[in-house]
Amino acid sequence: MMEGKKSEEFYAKLKLQLADTSSWPAKYLYKFIVPSQGTQIKEIEDIFDNTGAVIKTKESSKGTYTSVSIMVKLKDPDAVIEKYKEVSTVEGVISL
Repeated sequence: MMEGKKSEEFYAKLKLQLADTSSWPAKYLYKFIVPSQGTQIKEIEDIFDNTGAVIKTKESSKGTYTSVSIMVKLKDPDAVIEKYKEVSTVEGVISL
């Protein structure tokens, strides 16, 4: 239960920072690390499908992990946080 509260505090702080530092709509860069084997990359791509996002992937030197960078134009800080929450349901994802 504490984990959920911590997450909500994190998102509330992020929302304030985004509102203070950008004028919306704005482009936002997401960065994630996922295991290279499995469906995680496809799941993340599906979350950003039909948003006009530019998605780039780069595999680690040993091929164990893949970094996923996503540049997308969003309408407001709430939209940024909504996507973070959607991606957080993907197993094994690390948000940077």
